[in-house]
Amino acid sequence: MARVILTCAVTGSIHTPSMSPHLPVTPDDIVAQSVAAAQAGAAILHLHARDPADGRPSATPAHYAATLPHIAAETDAVLNLSTGGSAVMTLDQRLEAPRAFAPEMCSLNMGTMNFALYPMAARVTDWLHDWERPFLEGSDDLVFRNTPRDIAQVLEQIGAQRGARFEFECYDTGHLHMLRHFADRGAVAPPFFIQFVFGVLGGMAAEPETLTHMKRLADKLFGDDYLFSVLAAGRHQMPFAAMAAAMGGHVRVGLEDNLTIERGRLATSNAQQVARARALIEGLGHTLANPDEARAMLGLKGAAATTIPQPDPIQ
Repeated sequence: MARVILTCAVTGSIHTPSMSPHLPVTPDDIVAQSVAAAQAGAAILHLHARDPADGRPSATPAHYAATLPHIAAETDAVLNLSTGGSAVMTLDQRLEAPRAFAPEMCSLNMGTMNFALYPMAARVTDWLHDWERPFLEGSDDLVFRNTPRDIAQVLEQIGAQRGARFEFECYDTGHLHMLRHFADRGAVAPPFFIQFVFGVLGGMAAEPETLTHMKRLADKLFGDDYLFSVLAAGRHQMPFAAMAAAMGGHVRVGLEDNLTIERGRLATSNAQQVARARALIEGLGHTLANPDEARAMLGLKGAAATTIPQPDPIQ
């Protein structure tokens, strides 16, 4: 029986508010869905922020400050902040909140890539905000920049200086080699928590043989010094969650990655996806790691070492 770390990506930069009425955008919705996901079994909450005025992805500390203290006050889950933000942000913009709050964990994309979201635009007929359609349609010319220099800056400012550890997001085999490069430079130390990301156009397709190849390559590059988790976008989310757990890995679900709970039916909350993934994991004979167990497995510094403030009333 294994302990499986279940991560929930509550809200992100990929999906626009028009694509689901259940995607949390306002601070109170983000807090409520985060707490419910943790109560359903998520040990880690992967968090982005939104501008509540128009739903745009935001890395502004004030927008994070409207949610982080309340989530931290109501749950002991690990709060994992994005350093990706949005592909249209500068690196300095993407790092504003992690610099301000010194979280236990952050995501870190391990390479520059095409990040093509434009096929999603064809699925939407009514747009809630005027930025959404141009953002999605324009992603046919969108490069998500994560150069070695960018990665080094994140590792230094957020890792070395602020004590965060990372969810290393790997969208292709070369990203594993990039992580090995930084490990060889002494910029990162084990245990490495590697997120295999499938289903984004520009990265790996969601194919079972690619998952097994990534696992073999990670074994070769990192030996016993890593843990892996699997994120698969869209309809592949739950099948790949089951595969990951069966292979001895960990699992990420959430509305950032997939808006549905089954074919043709929108998920009504992040907690609904967490509950479905939990049933898959426990059905395989595994148990979920609680937040403190996840902290021990990943070598995290603990919530008390962050600079997340005490909560003010939700605006």
